[in-house]
Amino acid sequence: MTQKPLVVIGAGGTGGHMFPAAAFAGEMRQRGWAVGLISDSRGLAYAEGFPADWTQQVAAASPRLRQPWTLPATWLKLRAGVATARHRFGETRPDLVAGFGGYPAYPALSAARALRIPLLIHEQNAVLGRVNRAFAAAATHVASGFDRLDRLPRAARHVALGNPVRPAVIAAAGRALPDTDGTLTVFVTGGSQGARILGEAVPEAIMAHVPAALQARLRLVQQVRAEQIDAVSARYAAAGIQAELAPFFDDMPARLAGAHLVIARSGAGTVSEISAIGRPSILIPLKIAMDNHQLANADGLVRAGAADLLLEDEVTPARLGAQIARRLADGPGLRAMARAAADAGTLRAAADLADLAEQAAGRQVTSRTATL
Repeated sequence: MTQKPLVVIGAGGTGGHMFPAAAFAGEMRQRGWAVGLISDSRGLAYAEGFPADWTQQVAAASPRLRQPWTLPATWLKLRAGVATARHRFGETRPDLVAGFGGYPAYPALSAARALRIPLLIHEQNAVLGRVNRAFAAAATHVASGFDRLDRLPRAARHVALGNPVRPAVIAAAGRALPDTDGTLTVFVTGGSQGARILGEAVPEAIMAHVPAALQARLRLVQQVRAEQIDAVSARYAAAGIQAELAPFFDDMPARLAGAHLVIARSGAGTVSEISAIGRPSILIPLKIAMDNHQLANADGLVRAGAADLLLEDEVTPARLGAQIARRLADGPGLRAMARAAADAGTLRAAADLADLAEQAAGRQVTSRTATL
């Protein structure tokens, strides 16, 4: 029996790294490849249901340059992680290692470079992250989630493919924008770091700065931090506004598809899913994001006329409320923004990245399962 070719994925400790990696892994398995996953405990917490034949936990840590006394311990952890990855590679002999960023990916990428295993990198954001930047010149290609990719080393070979999205996103992408003549649904998602400011600003913006006639038609679906839910729920109830609040929604694609307007941070995954499904949005980049990458992520949708941009320091109830009211009062405008978002998105990034992976490993490209 012919042994399956093996791709090992190194991915970091957040869903933003792990979800695109999982979509890519699923595509590779459909093409007959075996898949291994290397990450640390943070990354593996997102690995339930990850389409891998095996997983390997490694030691990893992010250097805190503003706390230099922590660097020796961080370096020892990374060295231990690299040793674990090298040992696993000696046993499994990968045909390719694919890095999706984050310091938990560092051990796999470092071991692959030392052992001269072909490397492929995928960067989800519009700014190349520190780990991907360190290995970019050694990779056969650096694929990216956006056409724009800042901080790319001159020697790197860049190809913009888009971000692989989950099957549920692809399934939701065919749904037209809901009819704008009746109830208007606003979906607000802030991520773990960004929900607090939205939980404070959005209710005030709607109650004080959206006309009563529009308020009467609104339905809010909003991610709110657990400690804010009671207060935010009471504010909406006092205004007679329908609201469904939760700290986390595990059916994001369906929530996006059901919305007339999305208010969100501009993490790479959120922006990619908004554009893949095709929904109008107001994007508020996280101010403290590394290298201000969320501002860069928003750039494509804003330039396409599919999204409005509000910087975090500009988020006042008056300004946000005026923008919400202006968009929701214009049904044709919402539909035009939805079309522009869909035109900017892609549903075939996982297939395109798998093509690139097979080429990088010196294998014949076997199939393309995504046809949209």
